[in-house]
Amino acid sequence: MVRFSIQLFGITVFAIAMIWVVGSGEAVQSNASSEPVFWADTIQIDLTGEKNKSDEIKSPKAKRDSFFRDIKKLSQVAFNIRNHYMEEVDTEEIIKAGIRGMLSDLDRFSVLMEPRSYDALMESTQGKYEGLGMVIDSRDDRIVIISPIEGSPADRRGLRAGDIIWKIEDTDTKGMRTSEASKLMRGTAGTSINLTIKRTGIDELMEFEVNRAVIELKSVNYSGIVPGTDIGYVRLSKFAEETSHELREAISELNDQNVSALIFDLRSNGGGLLDQAIETAELFLEKGREVVYTKGKYADTERHFYSKREPIFPDKPIIVLVDEGTASASEIVAGAIQDWDRGLIIGSDTYGKGLVQQIFPVSNDRDLRLKLTTAKYYVPSGRSIQRPDRQHKASHKSSNDDDEDEDSDSMKVSNKEIFYTNGGRVVYGGGGIIPDVTVDRDTYKPIEINMVRQSMFFDYAIKYVSEHPDVKPNFEVTDVMVEDFRIFTEEKEFSYKTKLQISLEDLEESITDDNQRDFLQPAIDSLASLIEFEKGKDFDKSLKYIKRAIKREIVSSIASERGVYEEIVLKTDDGVRKAVELLQNPKEYSRLLTEGKKKAEL
Repeated sequence: MVRFSIQLFGITVFAIAMIWVVGSGEAVQSNASSEPVFWADTIQIDLTGEKNKSDEIKSPKAKRDSFFRDIKKLSQVAFNIRNHYMEEVDTEEIIKAGIRGMLSDLDRFSVLMEPRSYDALMESTQGKYEGLGMVIDSRDDRIVIISPIEGSPADRRGLRAGDIIWKIEDTDTKGMRTSEASKLMRGTAGTSINLTIKRTGIDELMEFEVNRAVIELKSVNYSGIVPGTDIGYVRLSKFAEETSHELREAISELNDQNVSALIFDLRSNGGGLLDQAIETAELFLEKGREVVYTKGKYADTERHFYSKREPIFPDKPIIVLVDEGTASASEIVAGAIQDWDRGLIIGSDTYGKGLVQQIFPVSNDRDLRLKLTTAKYYVPSGRSIQRPDRQHKASHKSSNDDDEDEDSDSMKVSNKEIFYTNGGRVVYGGGGIIPDVTVDRDTYKPIEINMVRQSMFFDYAIKYVSEHPDVKPNFEVTDVMVEDFRIFTEEKEFSYKTKLQISLEDLEESITDDNQRDFLQPAIDSLASLIEFEKGKDFDKSLKYIKRAIKREIVSSIASERGVYEEIVLKTDDGVRKAVELLQNPKEYSRLLTEGKKKAEL
């Protein structure tokens, strides 16, 4: 009943909007923007709804007549609710709920955007905001600085990772949410704000006056040369307005250093603006090469996009790193490079988000906007990027659908539709980009996941740096440090539960008969003791991960993001190491580019 009412209200809203905008005449397509902006990202909102539609075949005229009859019905319902319901109703909220109801049966990326979500989208694509320049989080009932952005006002004033923001102006941060703190600290560039800071190792509170500025959010997180080689590395985190400009500068600098090859890291890149994906691909592809095309319901939605400029990295070897977080615009770039045999793709199967979104204003004051899917993306070989099981609203899925997702992601290559690259290599459809060489995804044990979740490594790094202010980024984690960290976790009362422990607790809760409990209790106690014994070994089993995580957090604290890339990623990351191995073996690199076999096993 609730779902029916929501959809009813949704169409009603549309009907009222039609009446307000065009009166009794016919609706025409708005020409407010002759060149619409397309998004290629992974922003999604968890919305509810169940499909329950008939597949009646109707003529276009019948469909049109039926549509306007429905509008008339629902506008009458809205009128009656507004004027005759027994209590006052918030018509604005009903309208928004109705619009969401209309969207509930569409794909998960078609959503109603209110000002906050729209501003967040604009910020992610424009790559700038006005504020202090730091990443914050709510921890232990206070606001903590995770890391200042290099060169930002926060960084220049000496704020550090781990600093606790005690007060923002005169407002105590105890119990404050991250969004509330962010709102208080942002403001017009050139204005200032006072922060009261509690720093580890210093008893008294410290006062900082920080001037706000325009903070540039970079798309290129890092570019440089892999130590001990002449291979360039560029990490791209998103596709925003300045992405291609930043990339052009980064690759030009690497060219000036005579790099022999390039590792292009698109892992966990959720996408962004389509035009930036095209301009990124043309840095590597010959002029005139097709990068991507879109196709929707109507013929006029099919559009083909080509590289328009000469490449600045035209012929040297390229390896693109991808993973399950590589989505949309980044899949377009990876797919184009693969389809034109321009380079190799290494990693794991990508996300599979290939839907084109456009944004339409819903209200005259632009408080509401509709982000609507209008077409799908296809890479040059004809493969659709969209993975079918990733298209529908998340809430449509049953409790068993998670397993189906996992099966579809790992579907055997032999069962997928075959396509061909420009050089005749076999590539596979079914959604996402399947890499040429697979590097296994990292899997984390419960102890590792919970140490990160409970900020054990972050908190220890802050403590260690305060006690060792002269530590350098190239330090090595010693056995003494590991033991010190173990003691630190015990003092912090770190705890976690294994899957077996959770199952045992569920079993105990299910025992309601006292006689049965008395009978089973010795076995339960024995199993509980065994679980605790095994958990005692978990620390040593995860020693390699723990050492790496300790170093990562300490390096991040003293040398920011750049230090992490230079000391951790370029030296120890499995994907980077595999890419270097291939690029230093030209025969193997060439073989993989010319052979028809996919999913090469090395």
